[in-house]
Amino acid sequence: MVTYRDARAEDIAFLRRMTFEAALWRDDAPRPDPELVLADPDVARYIPRPGGGPGEIVVIAERGGVPVGAGWSRAFPAERPGYGFVAAGVPELAVAVVAAARRRGIGAQLLREVIARAARQGFERVSLSVNFDNPSARVYRRLGFREAGSDGDSWVMVRDV
Repeated sequence: MVTYRDARAEDIAFLRRMTFEAALWRDDAPRPDPELVLADPDVARYIPRPGGGPGEIVVIAERGGVPVGAGWSRAFPAERPGYGFVAAGVPELAVAVVAAARRRGIGAQLLREVIARAARQGFERVSLSVNFDNPSARVYRRLGFREAGSDGDSWVMVRDV
């Protein structure tokens, strides 16, 4: 059984790992040193911070008390937008699941959990970015996300909460 909880400070190492997995989502792609990837400012700004500011929602999926996935959001400012930016005050979502637990609905449920928390915090919409060739785009559409634009090789998708 998988359970979902808010992230705690002691989850930061796992959240760094999940940020790496979200950034390098292709299973067949080369796997560079995670610390080098996470040192890139464009990736580092996505590392979740439990208890962060407005729009910072971080949920951990656990199976048997062991973390197997994370879903998170962050509201980026207009002067330094994220990849899935649609407007200031619209949190951008990300999700990652450890390889052994993928394709079991955990990522979709993590997104539902983050969206529900965003609604409780008073946000009206959430967004995300997904590469055109990422199969997860089908899951996002099933969850109510729609294309709001594109940026190079990715869709920017948005969903009302």
